[in-house]
Amino acid sequence: MLSGLITMRRKLVAGNWKMHGALTQNAELLDAVRSGMVTMPGVDCAVCVPFPYLAQAQQKLSGGAVKWGAQDVHQLDKGAYTGEVSAAMLRDFGCSYVIVGHSERRAYYGESSHLVAEKFLAAQRVGLTPILCVGESLEQRESGITEEVVAGQLDALIQLGGVQALRNAVVAYEPVWAIGTGKTATSAQAQAVHAFIRQRVASHDGKIASGLCILYGGSVKANNAAELFAMPDIDGGLIGGASLVADEFLAICRAGART
Repeated sequence: MLSGLITMRRKLVAGNWKMHGALTQNAELLDAVRSGMVTMPGVDCAVCVPFPYLAQAQQKLSGGAVKWGAQDVHQLDKGAYTGEVSAAMLRDFGCSYVIVGHSERRAYYGESSHLVAEKFLAAQRVGLTPILCVGESLEQRESGITEEVVAGQLDALIQLGGVQALRNAVVAYEPVWAIGTGKTATSAQAQAVHAFIRQRVASHDGKIASGLCILYGGSVKANNAAELFAMPDIDGGLIGGASLVADEFLAICRAGART
């Protein structure tokens, strides 16, 4: 799923529910997404749900085409850390993916790139596929330091775990200024940063870079997904609010299947 020539790679569309959901509504949404993905070749789909709903996601999605995951994980394997959730606990609920370093975690909870790298490696230790989020704020983009910011976030992982850590992983570029604002980076803007990420990894290992799955996560909608996914270095999307509406999310998945 995460290797091969760029032109041959399947698209990955992952829904990030953030702090949304309720059991009844979740059931309808999960059923609809599972049913809709049955006849959609060429795209891999996952939903990353709040911790309390992992059991429901496991129950509803087991045996189907849609995988599931969590939105965060603790960096240590176990210990006296009340309120935290380890990677092994996520694995017990059948998770395939876990998001680490989302811009909201970095901004609201002060997570450093080093801490995010520790979480990334903790997920990998138990066989989960981490989705590493990187991206710049509006101020940073307007200051012309987008590449410097993204490089620092990416390099923290490479310094701690080596470039090999990216062999079976996903990177999601999420411009902070385009999350929940209705603004979206143009396809050219997104492609430029995705290409930079791939080139940055290629400077360490070209084979890993060519197989790296890089998602775009900034207000992706059904009406812009096809254009974004058509870019050579955009391998799918990390979808926020649109993943809470089955028809919209499935339309985005269909855009991935066509590109």
